[in-house]
Amino acid sequence: MDFLFRPATYFSEGITSVLLARLHYPESTWGEQISIYAHDLDQKIQFEAVDFYGNEYLLYPSSSEEPLNLEDLIYLIEGMQLNQDAFEGNMELVLDGFPETESDWYPELKNYFDAKRKQVGLD
Repeated sequence: MDFLFRPATYFSEGITSVLLARLHYPESTWGEQISIYAHDLDQKIQFEAVDFYGNEYLLYPSSSEEPLNLEDLIYLIEGMQLNQDAFEGNMELVLDGFPETESDWYPELKNYFDAKRKQVGLD
């Protein structure tokens, strides 16, 4: 697996927002799906995680001057947290387990998380 793989760019002419990855957490209480987007804002790439409920997620890194390499995207996904000030109830259970992933930008992302799920007996 090439953890240093980095797309040359996320954006093309006229495109300022792209879907980087879609995550599905089948072990979560709600079977949550989260989408991670990259936005070209003020000469920086801003990252955003969005779910169906409008929860606010904290991402690290939250921005970058260049596309992330695969290792940094994995770190962003594994370190993602719900904003503790902006949720009610048991929403922290949304991120239970390891996600099933898909990404047009990072073809090896699915293989990485499939292997992690198998290691802990989730598939």
